[in-house]
Amino acid sequence: MNEITGVRITRVGVDLAKQVIQVHAVDASGQRVAARAIKREQFFAWCTQLPTGCVVAMEACSSAHYWARKLRAQGLEPRLIAAHFVTPYRMEGKGGKNDATDAAAICEAASRPSMRFVPIKTCEQQGVMSLHRVREGLKEERTACINQIRGVLTEFGLVFGKSPKVLRAVLTDIIEDASNELSTMARLVLQRAFEHWRELDEHMRWCDRQVGLHVRSSPAAKRAAKVIGIGELGASALTAGVGDFTQFKSGHQFGAWLGVVPRQASSGGTIRLGRITKRGDDYLRTLLIQGAKAAVMSADKRDDPISRWLAQLTVRVGWQKACVAMANKNARILWAVMTREEGFNSEHISIKPHAKQQEGKAVVDPASICAAGVA
Repeated sequence: MNEITGVRITRVGVDLAKQVIQVHAVDASGQRVAARAIKREQFFAWCTQLPTGCVVAMEACSSAHYWARKLRAQGLEPRLIAAHFVTPYRMEGKGGKNDATDAAAICEAASRPSMRFVPIKTCEQQGVMSLHRVREGLKEERTACINQIRGVLTEFGLVFGKSPKVLRAVLTDIIEDASNELSTMARLVLQRAFEHWRELDEHMRWCDRQVGLHVRSSPAAKRAAKVIGIGELGASALTAGVGDFTQFKSGHQFGAWLGVVPRQASSGGTIRLGRITKRGDDYLRTLLIQGAKAAVMSADKRDDPISRWLAQLTVRVGWQKACVAMANKNARILWAVMTREEGFNSEHISIKPHAKQQEGKAVVDPASICAAGVA
């Protein structure tokens, strides 16, 4: 029996916040047992009264993984749900959004047998991902700093090439050149902004060194980094962001989770494919596509099956579509490399499981060539 209400609670929906946490608890029949707001410091004590194995569902948001780890250690069953999977279960729709309806919607969504849950990250995974988030913030700040410098220079009729290298090479001379129209205050501003730029560069180099250390210390990241178009940055982020690749049944499902598969609008037996869905983590998908772009641009310099396929595809469908196709292929290759715990082999040719045998030989689907890329 539950110490809070006198009835056995089987599922709890939790709407997390910084100070006040809303809970919505139901019994085995789905009837509401408790619905209340709890202060943050009292939430864990309230959860300790729940029966062992009780499902505690939360949206995958800030602090959700922290609470999930604590609740799992307490013998409960935490489940994290992506926010866009919760919205359809809000009874009042988008117009009636509040903490109570959010907690009820989370509780209802967790009861669906087909619901997909977010794996709970470890402290180590979150540590590595925090490194990547900080690096992204530094990169955006550096871009803003460079644009500010360009803006100041443009006000005085000084315009240079788009490359940061071009601007860096001439900036010191421009600040010291007395023949231009820069005022004393403008020179001081540019000098301080230039120092900030160099400081941000040093922070970025530190982040890159930490990423390299993570890749070299992680066998999984080492394997991922060898895939064409992944690299150290992508390998570090993907292995830390995904964690257990066996949670996906196939490489196609992993690609769909990353949002690099086409959106469908099929009906009546007619298949219509549109642009990629862009679901999942924007950062991981961006790294995958940026790495694919590098692979596409250097495909003519390599002679492996993947590069030959990529060169032919680029001619046939264009550069942009080839990049997205390569990103999708890399997602499948990465899933195979991680789940089989084998090294990447660019010469590997995969055979679909359902390929028929004709005259004692396996029929190889050309579209499946190099889909796995595993030795």
